[in-house]
Amino acid sequence: MGHGGGGALSAELVEHLFAPAFGSEELAELGDSATLHLGGARLAFSTDSFVVRPLFFPGGSIGDLAVNGTVNDLAMSGARPAYLSCGFILEEGVEISVVGRVAQALGAAAKEAGVAVATGDTKVVEAGHGDGVFINTSGIGVIPDGVDIRPQRARPGDVVIVSGAIGAHGVAIMSVREGLEFGVEVESDTTALAGLVGTMLDACRDLHVLRDPTRGGMATTLNEIATASGVGVLLQERNLPVPDAVANACAFLGLDPLYVANEGKLVAFVPREHAEAVLAAMRSHPHGKEAVIVGECVEDHPRMVVAATGLGGTRVVDVPLGEQLPRIC
Repeated sequence: MGHGGGGALSAELVEHLFAPAFGSEELAELGDSATLHLGGARLAFSTDSFVVRPLFFPGGSIGDLAVNGTVNDLAMSGARPAYLSCGFILEEGVEISVVGRVAQALGAAAKEAGVAVATGDTKVVEAGHGDGVFINTSGIGVIPDGVDIRPQRARPGDVVIVSGAIGAHGVAIMSVREGLEFGVEVESDTTALAGLVGTMLDACRDLHVLRDPTRGGMATTLNEIATASGVGVLLQERNLPVPDAVANACAFLGLDPLYVANEGKLVAFVPREHAEAVLAAMRSHPHGKEAVIVGECVEDHPRMVVAATGLGGTRVVDVPLGEQLPRIC
């Protein structure tokens, strides 16, 4: 299970098993989506599989995730998402009404995101060999001219911005799965972020890095960027937007919000001279109105993420071995 958690074990599996076996130049950058050149167009292409349990949770469902997760992977390269494929793997015995609810949620999310489900597939496996419904979606979109967004472009001096409160999705899943009560219902933040990215690009074409911190949370995402670019990342812990309900739930569960998954937030690395304009643009969009600067890229401690604590000290924010909360997407 640790190999599927988005942490160090996942990275080892991809880098030492899959990538050498496939030998693709496009795969080598290991981004959330691949950048492809086809017929004079520059395309982003991505695929993702969704195995979340339970299928329905506060704020969303596996159907929403199947759209938003892939759309967001495309958007993190600056692409305008256009088309999705959709593959359903159904377990024998799952009720048709449940499949219908998931399909309706998926269709509504696609419409909201402005993408079309253009092709698909359905398979059924024997009872006991699945978990109700699994979904795979692949997506394709067009990258505008002049946009070059990838983890390798982070530079010392870049400002790190997060689009809003972190940790809600992972806590929402855990609360339903384990029947926990935190005094207030925590809802998943699942949403499509392509519109927000478009607004950001209007303010600054030269965004260096965009990533959505899903499995492994902010900590894993920032470490991946630091490793890819060779920079150090310095966070200001007091600036991290952690809602009280999430902070209380994490304290109860013994979790660090930096490692908890999100499904509707992005992290941006922006040249310092454009940071205020990008931040203002983000706050003008419904999905970025709580955007805040949380840190910067530095020359010190290359390939490491360090957080400055409220007490004046620092701590290393490392990559988790696996996932604190399995099966969250």
